[in-house]
Amino acid sequence: MRRIAGIVLAVLLIGGVVAAVVAGRSDGDTSTATKTVRAVIGSEKAEFFADPDVVRALAAKGYTVKAETSGSWAMEGLDLAGYDLALPSSRAPAAELAAKYKVTGTLPRPFYSPLVVVAHKSAAEVLAANKLATLDTEHRGTFAMAAYLDAARADRTWQQLKGAGKYGELTGTLYLSSTDPETSNSGALYLAAASYVANGGKVVASGAEVDRTSPLLHKLVSVQGAQQSSSDAAFRDFVSGAGNPLVVVYESQVASLLTDGQPDDLVVLYPDTTVNSDHTAVPLTENGHAVAELLATDPKLRALEVKHGFRPQGEVTEFASDTTYLKQELTGVRQAPVPTAEVLHELARRARG
Repeated sequence: MRRIAGIVLAVLLIGGVVAAVVAGRSDGDTSTATKTVRAVIGSEKAEFFADPDVVRALAAKGYTVKAETSGSWAMEGLDLAGYDLALPSSRAPAAELAAKYKVTGTLPRPFYSPLVVVAHKSAAEVLAANKLATLDTEHRGTFAMAAYLDAARADRTWQQLKGAGKYGELTGTLYLSSTDPETSNSGALYLAAASYVANGGKVVASGAEVDRTSPLLHKLVSVQGAQQSSSDAAFRDFVSGAGNPLVVVYESQVASLLTDGQPDDLVVLYPDTTVNSDHTAVPLTENGHAVAELLATDPKLRALEVKHGFRPQGEVTEFASDTTYLKQELTGVRQAPVPTAEVLHELARRARG
């Protein structure tokens, strides 16, 4: 009997320990529980949402974001049932999504990033020698949009530019590589800036203006051949040394790259007429709206946005960039208005031919 009683007591003790462990885990789970927010985002924000510091900052506020990437303009064709948040890279595709899903009210715009041109040092030096760019430092300068569009109209080649002969990699037609404007925001915004300059410093709005600017935009796109569907892929190709020596990307992508070091063969050219990519949230649920507001207002998340190269809305001084490559303030850079979504779609369609 004594042995049986001992066995029963041992079983009860083990059961109590197990129960205590389970209870402890349950309590722990409750204290760290987060609401899962499904989001579809532009590819250029993938590293931001994957950053462990961002994950922890969101978890501290009670949220876990499960992010999937898509071209910003391609989001309109997705079925977002079951998603909480869409975060394309500019207001135009966000407005389209808001209309489709009947989202009312002001759409949060937590941060932004201007388009820039990244160049290999040899290409930047040749552009500067031919008045297609000016260099402020060894790694930073200004890209002359009007002069470039004149060169594009004339089908200028690298071989026709003074000083290009000593660089064997600079051959063929002079052009900027961009993403597919029908699916990717950066490609569409590149056309917005180019069409603004080509239209005499006016945003393209009428059918006549679309007709007038479309042939040049088609030339800018068709010379590239196959285009990437995301800015992230195009930028990675450039960094690896593949492809064209001039690529249109977001400033944020360069800033993020610089956190890992300072590449000697990189020059960042700010177009004298460019477009800001206003990353705009489309909340589809209350949880999606809460995360969008946190991205706009939470000090820790704003600091992490700067770390990843985004400029938080409202405070220019927060952008602590490395001025060797990047501009702290966007002085000397003209911001072109973006056409309506309908006009931009038509410009992209005609550009693609």
